[in-house]
Amino acid sequence: MHKPIFKALFSTILAIFIYSHPALISTAEGQRGDSIPARLATDYIHSVILASREFYSSQIVGRLKKEISLKTTENWKEENALPLPAQFLKLSAQHSNDLGIGLKIRLVSLTPINTKNLPRTDLETLGLRSLNEGSKKPFTWIVKRGGRWNFQAVYPDTASSESCVNCHNAHPKSPKKDFKMGDILGGILINVPLGNVPLAEKGISSDNEVFRVPPAIVSDYVHAVLESDRFVYTKYIVKRMKAAQVVEATENWEDEKALPLPAQYLLNTSLLARKSKSGLNFRLISLWPINFNNSAANEFERNGLVSVSVNPLRPYMGKLKRGRKTYFQAVYPDFAVSESCVECHNAHPKSPKRDFQLDDMMGGMMVSFPLKN
Repeated sequence: MHKPIFKALFSTILAIFIYSHPALISTAEGQRGDSIPARLATDYIHSVILASREFYSSQIVGRLKKEISLKTTENWKEENALPLPAQFLKLSAQHSNDLGIGLKIRLVSLTPINTKNLPRTDLETLGLRSLNEGSKKPFTWIVKRGGRWNFQAVYPDTASSESCVNCHNAHPKSPKKDFKMGDILGGILINVPLGNVPLAEKGISSDNEVFRVPPAIVSDYVHAVLESDRFVYTKYIVKRMKAAQVVEATENWEDEKALPLPAQYLLNTSLLARKSKSGLNFRLISLWPINFNNSAANEFERNGLVSVSVNPLRPYMGKLKRGRKTYFQAVYPDFAVSESCVECHNAHPKSPKRDFQLDDMMGGMMVSFPLKN
């Protein structure tokens, strides 16, 4: 099936699944045991955003500036440059927002360069002020939109690279020009649909355990962010830089002053996300891995890879026991998203399969996190 058609069909099916799910929020009267607190769900999503931004800022923007003098600019399209970290995040957020699954992510600020990033509600303003005053926790609330209740959380957006600081301090439209590395530039707002919320639980709540989301939905949201990051990295970094003959993506990217392959971008994002110690884990697995560490780790993962190879329209999902803990785990189909993926697998001496084509399924993406009663 052609990839654009598949992507549209998959997004439609995913949206139908989420919005018709009978238990988008579980309370004491529902299935609280298997559901995830909405605050924990947004924590998982934020940990992926943060890990991707850290890797992009340090190993793409910072490293390539030093090694090959590759620029990162606001006008990146016209200047054969890299997009700023905030622009990368905005592109990825737009991609995941457009999937139509209910998840919404955007940058907000009290002092934005672009006025479209100003807070849109009093609660968003209150949340940003809380972060600016040094709050270590995200500011959370629920709001009704289009007849549906949503859980919203705003996390601090810090200056993660010199390009962020330089852009804000030098930009003619910037209302604040004394930012330093590590300063809070604004916030990352994450919106997660809830469903029907009991009347007594509406409004701002300090009890984030009240609002819960089924684990299958949480997994879909995490996967959407991962796929969006890789889509943006592949299209706007790897393919664009290669076409402009600026820099290519190679397996030995650190030694060759090159870009990491899309799969390596995801791998390194995974390693950084684990530092959050939230319990979220994700990685690429395959029936034909170049690296043995990317083989299926257990029977569930092997069954998942077989399942998504036969029916790629829906991930393979289930619960696993590890010691005393129960984990939710899902395997999603993973496709060859760029020529560099195909060329690497078909030419690599350790590859057990060498006839991949663009858009072929190469394996799966595994997402896992603990279930807490």
